[in-house]
Amino acid sequence: MASLQFVRHEVVSLKQHPEFSEKWLQDRIAEDASILGLGELELISREKSQERSGRLDLLLSDGDSTRYEVELMLGQTDPSHIIRCIEYWDIERRRYPGYEHVAVLVAEDITSRFLNIVSLMAGNIPMIAIQLSALKVGDQLILNFITVLNQTNLRREDETEPPGPEVDRAYWEARVGQPIMKIADGLLELVNQSGNRKCFLKLLKGYAGISEEGDWRNLILILPKKAYLHFRVRLQEPDAWVTKIEELGLPVVKGRRNRVQVTVTPQQFQQHREFLAELVSATIADDEVEA
Repeated sequence: MASLQFVRHEVVSLKQHPEFSEKWLQDRIAEDASILGLGELELISREKSQERSGRLDLLLSDGDSTRYEVELMLGQTDPSHIIRCIEYWDIERRRYPGYEHVAVLVAEDITSRFLNIVSLMAGNIPMIAIQLSALKVGDQLILNFITVLNQTNLRREDETEPPGPEVDRAYWEARVGQPIMKIADGLLELVNQSGNRKCFLKLLKGYAGISEEGDWRNLILILPKKAYLHFRVRLQEPDAWVTKIEELGLPVVKGRRNRVQVTVTPQQFQQHREFLAELVSATIADDEVEA
């Protein structure tokens, strides 16, 4: 395999460039929303009219229960765009309360003032700020999206949540494929190897879970996607586990009430199976302590 060659790049300001516009940027994201770095997102609509409030640049969905209200801005963030982003988020969440909603602001320059303002609203408005860099390499332009702020809470499928509509395995295999569902099988196997209780894989339309026979509480909450799987556990020392997981290079998010969400692909699950067995053991132990 040929070695990589170092190539210098040039930073391009889309705002000041005559060939690029906000509509051009909107087109690129609409073509492939995954370039934002927020996962496998689907385009619901663009330039969506908001009553007495202008137009929402992009409305995206994770294909499940979360929608992202995206406001784009070339150049530096300003108060009007911050207000507009939050306003669009509020309108959509009131109009469609059955979904979780996240406000997303994409700009070329995320100012420290913006970050300070948003930090004051922590816990009230789920918001993501993404800084965009346009890089010219030769005759090609690269768009680099970096999340500089993520104030979103983990979804709240609590372990005591009542069951939703049940589905069969064929439903999930058609939706995400067999390799992803084999990760769920592997997690179930690790749970049954680690504890004294017999658990089963619970398949619901919105998510899956691993529960003890006769108990609808989730020891492990599972969110299968097409290319990877999220699973969520509760731990006594979440910070220590988050550090270990990060050292392995696995995506991890710490949520409320000592919850930790880990993301794995089929290959990563096999590669780190021994470590994940330890994680599952700690999850079982913590659940037994709190019971």
